[in-house]
Amino acid sequence: MNILLIETATSVCSVAIGIDGRVAAIREADEPNAHSSKMNVFIGELMEEAGLKPNQLTAICVSGGPGSYTGLRIGVSGAKGLCYGLKIPLLAVPTLKNMAAGYYQQHPDYEGMVCPMIDARRMECYTAVYTSSLEEMKPVSADIIEPGIYDSWLNRGQVVFIGDGAAKTEPLLGVHRNALFDAGFRISAAAMLPLAEKLLQEGRGEDVAYYEPFYLKDFVAKKSIVRGLR
Repeated sequence: MNILLIETATSVCSVAIGIDGRVAAIREADEPNAHSSKMNVFIGELMEEAGLKPNQLTAICVSGGPGSYTGLRIGVSGAKGLCYGLKIPLLAVPTLKNMAAGYYQQHPDYEGMVCPMIDARRMECYTAVYTSSLEEMKPVSADIIEPGIYDSWLNRGQVVFIGDGAAKTEPLLGVHRNALFDAGFRISAAAMLPLAEKLLQEGRGEDVAYYEPFYLKDFVAKKSIVRGLR
C-alpha cells in the first residue's frame, strides 16, 4: 500500500508517504503560510524521493480536524482533488487522535492517558483524552481551560498534555500531581500511517465529493482594518 499522508490542521505543514507500513519519506515545516506555499511542493518532492508516480498511490489520508480553519481547508481540498483525479480512496484521521497516536509511538513505555490540546485562542483549546489503545475517553470538545477541569481524568492516573495548547494551560493544570506536560511534542503526518492503513483495510473511506473537515467551531471572519478608515 502506498499512502500519501497530509497533516495541516495546526501551524505545522507535514506531508509523508507510507509504503507497506513504513514511512518512506517526509517533509515538514512550521512557519507562516507554510500550508499554502509548501504543501504541494512537498508532495512533488516526496513522490520523486519515494520513486512513485501518482497512479501508484493507493489512497490519500488527511488530518480531519479540529484545528486551523485555513489549514484544514488547504489540506482537505488538496487531498480531495488528487483523490478525484486519481480515483483512489480519501481517508481522514481525527487530528487529536493523530496527536495521541504520535505521542504513544514516540513513548511506547508510557501507560497513562494523553490529552492532546490545540490552541483555539485565549484560554480555549480543542481537546480529547485517549488511552494507550487510542480509546477515546473524553470526546473531542472546545474547552475553556480552568483549574480542575480535567480532575476526573487526573484522579484516575497520569495524563500527559501535549500540543500548542498545553504550554499556556500548564500554570492552571500543572498543580495536580498526575499532570504531565510535553512541550517538545510535534504533530506529524507520519503518525497517521497505522491509522490510515486500518481505515483502508476496513473500507472506511470518505465521500470525495462531500467530505468536509471537522471544524468544531464556525469560522468567524475578522473585519479588515485600513489605516485612516473606520
